[in-house]
Amino acid sequence: MSLFSRRAALALGAGALATPALGQALQPLRLGVLRLASAGPVFIAHERGYTREAGLDVTLRFFDAAQPIAVAIAAGDIDGGGTAFTGGRFKQAGRGQLKILAAQSREEPGFPLIAYLASKRAHDAGLRSLRDLRGRTVGITQVGSSFHYSLGLLARKLGFPMSEVRMQPLQSLPNLSAALVGGSIEAALLPATVARPLIDRGDAVLLGWVSDETPWQVGAVFAATRFIQQNRDAVARYLAAYRRGTRAYHDILLKRRPDGTYDHGPEAEALLGMIARHVNQTPAQIVPSLAFVEPDARLQWASVADQLQWYQENGFVDRGFGMDAIMDTSFVEPIRA
Repeated sequence: MSLFSRRAALALGAGALATPALGQALQPLRLGVLRLASAGPVFIAHERGYTREAGLDVTLRFFDAAQPIAVAIAAGDIDGGGTAFTGGRFKQAGRGQLKILAAQSREEPGFPLIAYLASKRAHDAGLRSLRDLRGRTVGITQVGSSFHYSLGLLARKLGFPMSEVRMQPLQSLPNLSAALVGGSIEAALLPATVARPLIDRGDAVLLGWVSDETPWQVGAVFAATRFIQQNRDAVARYLAAYRRGTRAYHDILLKRRPDGTYDHGPEAEALLGMIARHVNQTPAQIVPSLAFVEPDARLQWASVADQLQWYQENGFVDRGFGMDAIMDTSFVEPIRA
């Protein structure tokens, strides 16, 4: 089958999308997310009532970085989440603690997601291009984060060793922003939702976008293995509701006119308002930061495999497992081409 495996299709056919009977309790589901526009499909599915229609009572728990979500899953504090791949995420999956299920955002040319920024002080002192990052202090959230991998891809493309970049892990997006503005680091990687205000205020200078330099599958939806085993039907129902969110996000928010500008009408404005309530920004601030989301939430298999190999080769993740051990493709078939 093209998008869903036979098992997932049978689950949906058995009533996974049915509205619960009158008086029937909704099943609780705790999800970890970041306050970023790239999580828009999660917010849309939540706000439009898709998850409640699927019989789920979803609680969104917000984090300041991707790595702590993995810790929360291991501790049993949340059942799953949607955010960027990290070394911690792969390590957990390799230990059998979680499974990767579907796609969230990805770096795609023309859709800015993660920015390379220079501090104003460093830019004035000569940090003018991505090649100038060699020998500089670059802020990231954590070692093994999606920002770390993005730097690895850039180093591979430009042909310089990662050892020539002094990485400064600062643990959270607010810490990273403050350090960049304060000048204690020379450059940083930040998501567009956070980067745009810094650029607009003149607090940082844009050097480039990861999407234009090295496109890759950034985000995913995942769940604790134990939760999948005990609540498989609920996982199928959530992913069906989530995919309604990805379809709305893609078809309505990413619709463009021939000149490349967004074709946003009243329905788009309503969706932007839903996202704005969760990311603490205005719809006007969100529009330039809309990341690409695959309409059917299908992961790019080859990109995820490259990430796993990179983390294994750099010693962040054990080498004793491959993609088949960490992916559950029975809900959403990935893009394997």
